Amino acid sequence: MAYKWLLENSSPDHVQRWDTATERDVARLVSIAFAQNVRTMIGALTLLLTIGLFCSSNATAQQKPADQGPPAQPQDLTRLSLEELMKVEIYSASKHWQKIADAPASISIVTADEIQKYGYRTLADILRSVRGMYVTYDRNYSYIGVRGFGRPGDYNTRLLLLVDGHRLNDNVYDSASIGTEFPIDVDLIERVEVIRGPSSSLYGGSAFFGVINVVTKRGHDLKGPVVSFEAASFGTYKGRVSYGESFKNGLDMLLSASFYDSAGQHRLFYTEFADPSTNNGFAVDSDHDQYHSLLGNLSFRDFRFQTVYGSREKGIPTAAYGTVFNDPRTQTTDAQGFIELQYAHTFQNKWDVTGRLSYDRYNYDGNYVYDNAGEGKPPFVENKDVTRSAWWGTELNASKRLLEKHRLTLGVDYRDNLQQDQRNYDVVPFYQYLDDRRQSKVWALYAQDEFAVRKDIIIDAGVRYDHYDAFGGTINPRFALIYRPHEATSLKLLYGQAFRPPNYFESYYNIANSTGPSLRPETIKTTEVVLEQYIGRHFRLSASGYLNRIRDLINQQVDSNGEIQYANLGAVQGKGLELEVEGKWSSGFEGRVAYTLQKSKSEQTGDILSNSPTHLMKMNLIAPLAGKRLFAGFEGMYTSQRRTLAGTNLDGSFLANLTLLSQKVLKRFDISVGAYNLFNTYNADPGAEEHLQQSIQQDGRSWRLKLTYGFGNSR
Repeated sequence: MAYKWLLENSSPDHVQRWDTATERDVARLVSIAFAQNVRTMIGALTLLLTIGLFCSSNATAQQKPADQGPPAQPQDLTRLSLEELMKVEIYSASKHWQKIADAPASISIVTADEIQKYGYRTLADILRSVRGMYVTYDRNYSYIGVRGFGRPGDYNTRLLLLVDGHRLNDNVYDSASIGTEFPIDVDLIERVEVIRGPSSSLYGGSAFFGVINVVTKRGHDLKGPVVSFEAASFGTYKGRVSYGESFKNGLDMLLSASFYDSAGQHRLFYTEFADPSTNNGFAVDSDHDQYHSLLGNLSFRDFRFQTVYGSREKGIPTAAYGTVFNDPRTQTTDAQGFIELQYAHTFQNKWDVTGRLSYDRYNYDGNYVYDNAGEGKPPFVENKDVTRSAWWGTELNASKRLLEKHRLTLGVDYRDNLQQDQRNYDVVPFYQYLDDRRQSKVWALYAQDEFAVRKDIIIDAGVRYDHYDAFGGTINPRFALIYRPHEATSLKLLYGQAFRPPNYFESYYNIANSTGPSLRPETIKTTEVVLEQYIGRHFRLSASGYLNRIRDLINQQVDSNGEIQYANLGAVQGKGLELEVEGKWSSGFEGRVAYTLQKSKSEQTGDILSNSPTHLMKMNLIAPLAGKRLFAGFEGMYTSQRRTLAGTNLDGSFLANLTLLSQKVLKRFDISVGAYNLFNTYNADPGAEEHLQQSIQQDGRSWRLKLTYGFGNSR
């Protein structure tokens, strides 16, 4: 994202100078507006708390509830037997409630109980544990790889990230935030649903390889105030204050605020900078990470109001984009938030209707330090990379069972991108490189029919039309044939198409593309076979084989002038096999073992893609050590070798994590102790085009101590 690095050799005709005083006025107004947004969100949370306390003190009788749309889901799926899990329903796979075994996709669910017992710290940790997925961390952002596909320079644009069904991908980078920049504390996650396969037939762009839906907790999950504190390696501290309650009049409320502060690694060594002029390759105190986040959930009868806000500041120790090495001023700040009002109701004619109205903002500020003089000594120039984006959207969805055998789902989706601004400039002396300000609109219509041909055969077919201002319309279908010869067996034949439009960063950030988008949307067609088999009362087997065909892949590359560009490349083919066995016992023992064999390659050259491991193996085990009071959660993950952009291979690595969780110590305390990379294994992830490093070393062994105290009946 550092435009300065991209334009070192650009012609002066491509840049313009702004009046410094005017620039300062604009910056001051932007900062005031941003501060007002933060105060507004905090004020909204305070208002919700006041309303909740008022309703609590004045509610004297249970009011008759209105007809409910979606059925209530279990608070903790891990408390159910495998036999009961077969009957659990999920909404995000088809935008209506259905059993997982009947859903037209391969699905994984990670519950709040697992998040606690495995000691997951971020959404990236959670997704890393899911079969077929792996995470790349460049010491600034975390990037998710799925089914052998994790392109350098892709800001998580090929997975759609939802929070309670709300689209979180921003409208400039189209990025899904999964690291510490994810704006919700993982302790407030009830479950994470991973729906694999192209899902543009329901969700439109970005649902390329699948959909991740993060379901947050509600007030009844907390039942009072909760405080939590963590201390961890690298000078890391985290705190959380939450309040949740479900009142007699039907009001349910959750309010929570979290903070996080980490000094990061004190010294990081990079051999590419092993020279006396660059501190012999040591980046010192340049890995800091801080964030704060807010969450408010308020529901009453058919209505739900939600507000989310998070802001993170992260140091960049890798000297990305040719910045000055070992300068702690090089850092990024990401701030994202939204408010949403949702209405869900089942009418007397049996139509289940859901409506959403939302407003989102995303701000990005990059501070990059450059040696413009090339003398290797101060004063250096600070370059500002700025993104300001805002959008509002609405969606109306209706679903009804017709003629007993059909479940029809219809919907309309609209998004108005009010602001999609990108700017880049040097501070002193002031020099403007980029000032791109845009607006756009997207609208879509979709329909899906679930047809029960017989008791044991379901046909699921859907299609969606999306219309973008930039390139027009696109149609994407999905088809599934589901055969259930027994209650414990589900065999699925799946086909789906999806697209990903070029985002505004890829289209307009680089001067070469600033006059208009030359990029075409990339497309994928996937065929998949899935077998889900419950074996007895304790085991579940899942197996799937897939074939992906990608056309017009949008890929990051460096041109002859050394500038990063995005271009549509040729075709890519990916195929693989995923196997997983899960076990669960009433004693508290549970676990799973997963293996993935995958291969993604260019159809033109036959070369395996960079950052694409052939083998992934995962092992998870939860063991009760003292009844239901003390648990051990062990996780082992193997990732085979991966190619770097330079064509070299990174060795495979095995990482192990161990967490001990003691619940209800002294009645109200939970204590968790976690060790990460337990065996202190060396491991590294491939770098991207903006890095001089071919590989970026990850953390060695680290630890975390976490204390949680619930007042009253809190859990």
